[in-house]
Amino acid sequence: MSGPVSPTRANCIDHAVPLPVVDSIRDVVGASNVLAGEDAEIPDLGSNSVACGAGIVVAPSSTGEVAAVVRICRQNEIPIVPQGGRTGLVDGTVSRPGEIVLSMARMNRIERLDPLERVAVVGAGVTLEALQTAAFEHRLEPGIDLAARGSATIGGMVSTNAGGVMAFRNGVMRHRVVGLEAVLADGSIYSDLTRVVKNSAGYDLKHLFIGAEGTLGIVTRVVVKLDPSPRATATALFGLPSVEAALQTIRLALESGAGHLRAAEAMWTSYFSLAAAALGWSEPGVPLDQPLFLLLSLGGANEEALREDFERIYSEVMERYPETTGIIAASRRQEDDLWRLREDTGVLYRTHPHAPSFDVSVPLSEIPSYLDRILPGLAAIEPGLAPYVFGHLADGNLHIILNQGPLAPDVAQAVDSVLYQQLREIGGSFSAEHGVGSKRIQSLLATADPTKLAAMELVKRALDGQSIMNPDKVLPSDAWYVRSSRPPNASDQNDE
Repeated sequence: MSGPVSPTRANCIDHAVPLPVVDSIRDVVGASNVLAGEDAEIPDLGSNSVACGAGIVVAPSSTGEVAAVVRICRQNEIPIVPQGGRTGLVDGTVSRPGEIVLSMARMNRIERLDPLERVAVVGAGVTLEALQTAAFEHRLEPGIDLAARGSATIGGMVSTNAGGVMAFRNGVMRHRVVGLEAVLADGSIYSDLTRVVKNSAGYDLKHLFIGAEGTLGIVTRVVVKLDPSPRATATALFGLPSVEAALQTIRLALESGAGHLRAAEAMWTSYFSLAAAALGWSEPGVPLDQPLFLLLSLGGANEEALREDFERIYSEVMERYPETTGIIAASRRQEDDLWRLREDTGVLYRTHPHAPSFDVSVPLSEIPSYLDRILPGLAAIEPGLAPYVFGHLADGNLHIILNQGPLAPDVAQAVDSVLYQQLREIGGSFSAEHGVGSKRIQSLLATADPTKLAAMELVKRALDGQSIMNPDKVLPSDAWYVRSSRPPNASDQNDE
């Protein structure tokens, strides 16, 4: 089984969406909100190099319009690829000829933001940054943050179960969603816009759509839980000799008496040195040769008290690890400069334009042995092959980007084997927060529990029997169609 193949220009012409279907969709959303032909030649971020993609982009403005478009597509067996901010890294929004792209860009209203209830009801096209800005006016925040905040949309973050820097404390998107609305493959509307946390009224079906990447339905509106934002923050950078030292530092920060830990971002030396050089960053007290750098953020009521707590943490770490170095940001500018080192990961792709990236979760106690295993494992595949490692250390999410690429198929397979070996057995995951998309389908099939895969296929078949919802993402459409074309029997059930 293989993922989708990039189309050619001839394919774009041969498999165009029929004009009567396009006209019907124009009648629903308005002619100006349907882009076709050359006007629709937008890139599918991070993936397909062929500009035409689906060849038609539709931008509805309401759940009702989404439902009407879905019904038209279902009647004509036209696949639908939903798109939000297109910041994904696993080709989850790649489109092909004969499909339509359903852009959520116009569904960008914050419909309700209640400071007493501490919830916000938003359209799927609202960006994280827009929600953060609106919530901050009431000293609230959505409890989730990531570098792509300016373009990542709430609907896309729900669909990919986004994580980010605060997940160790506040959970991932699954834990921030109180209710949602989605359009199913038959055009019906699943509406569960509950604004309360306590709700034990039957199956909590919203979780089917969180992390499903648009394969089970299209998320159109979301109720997001908000938390009080701290009145002050402080940031410190530690240079540390080992993962164990970093985890001990995080533990001390979690015990802060002046506030609470908001972020714990690790950067191994190869990544940190590259980022520092590219951004022209240097500090006399922070040599670049430490094995590991840890960026910590505390939030609380008083900035001076937070900095004093960082001094305490630094002293306690120094007692145990005398080689520790570090700096406590003395100004907002210095704080921003430190965060830019972590968040401007574009420096990697400017240095290695075709660098493959990976996103794994590893239990904290297993991280040292995991790294000890993969570093020589990668080097054994090909001379000079090495990773840049960084990520959200407090929850074990490591981002791994290679210094070579693109990789030959056999090399790519060997790399997957090294990075994903034993992850499931030790309680980790090959995809921490990026999802599966079309790029990681084979990784899912190779590592997931067979019963889980069978259950996923049953759910997909029940909700999207035609496989028109973001086909060939998460699960390969052709694989389960082959199985579903045969009547179930005992041998099939045993195979599953």
